[in-house]
Amino acid sequence: MTETTEHTLYQRVDQALDDIRPHLQGDGGNIEIVEITEQHELRIRWMGTCESCNMSTMTMRAGVEQAVRAKVPEIIRVVAVNGLS
Repeated sequence: MTETTEHTLYQRVDQALDDIRPHLQGDGGNIEIVEITEQHELRIRWMGTCESCNMSTMTMRAGVEQAVRAKVPEIIRVVAVNGLS
C-alpha cells in the first residue's frame, strides 16, 4: 500500500469505529487501531473496561467487525492484540 492509500484506509476504519465507540464508552471502554496489515487485517486494542470484559468476543464479531466491514470491505479480518477475543 502506498502511504496515501494506507492513510485513507486508516481514516475510513477510524470513522467506522467512531460509530461504535459511544456504545463502548458508555460502559467505560474504548477501542483503538493498532495497525492495518498489508493483508488488510485490522488489529485493534481494547481499552478501559473492554480489556477484561467477557463479552469482548461477541462485541468483536457482532459489533466491531460488522461495523468496519460494512464501511470498509477491504478489511478481511479484525483481531484484538489484547483482551479475550
